Amino acid sequence: MKKKIKKWIHKDSAAAWIFLAPSGAGFALFYLIPFAMGVFYSFMDRTIDGQFVGLDNYRELLASNSFRKASSNTFYFSAVCVPLLLALSLGLAMLLNKNIYLRKWLRTAYVLPLVVPVASIILIWQMLFDWNGSLNAWLSGFGIERVDWMKTDAARNVIIVVYVWKNIGYNVILFLAGLQQIPKDYYETAQIEGAGRLRQFGSITLVYLTSTMFFVVIMSIINSFKVFRETYLIAGDYPHDSIYMMQHYMNNMFTSLNIQKLTAAATLMVICILLIVRGLFALERRYRQFME
Repeated sequence: MKKKIKKWIHKDSAAAWIFLAPSGAGFALFYLIPFAMGVFYSFMDRTIDGQFVGLDNYRELLASNSFRKASSNTFYFSAVCVPLLLALSLGLAMLLNKNIYLRKWLRTAYVLPLVVPVASIILIWQMLFDWNGSLNAWLSGFGIERVDWMKTDAARNVIIVVYVWKNIGYNVILFLAGLQQIPKDYYETAQIEGAGRLRQFGSITLVYLTSTMFFVVIMSIINSFKVFRETYLIAGDYPHDSIYMMQHYMNNMFTSLNIQKLTAAATLMVICILLIVRGLFALERRYRQFME
């Protein structure tokens, strides 16, 4: 019997590896190998016939004012957007989980940003936040001075709004799926025992949404580091200082063919993301142990 089970396991393992091989080869060819080459180039003085220079590229990178500005803006953006997106998406999911008026239409409205091409949507945002755009026209109608949204510190608020609008639908779907898995009997029992809504939220909702929330936070952090596309389409290669992100810096390094600084910046960004994710894993593990 044991031999048959082992034979069945080995047979399934071989089939699984065969099905995974094309995806694994594609991942290695387009992601893993280029990243390894990028890390290698970050320790060289040039890509062709280069010499090993150790951490010199990283020292120059950390001494660069442009890199420090880009990294600080990126981390500030993530620190503001991720909690804001988490709170809004969870609140909307809890609202849409109830029997409210036009619930199906509202669900569709929050999902639409996921299927509409970003480039076409950015045109609408440009018309909205341009100096002669719709928003300034409305402000002028109320006697408020026009704001040059994309050439002042207000540009940061514009990018935050665009990021939240673009990503909130995906998080709402995930939270809705998690909320619908919570048995309603738990809430009914809590109400009978006299627990208020806040106590139910903390002791039932948050506990059963731990895994979902953990995944949402990780994806939101990763997406916050990828906000370059929206910023680039709205503000161009060299935007206002407040929205000059890490990917702006790397894009400019690529344009000038400064591959060493580009690869060093990409390596540092990956290391930072890995450290953040590792910290979140440790925090989630401790929270689970505390709840148990």
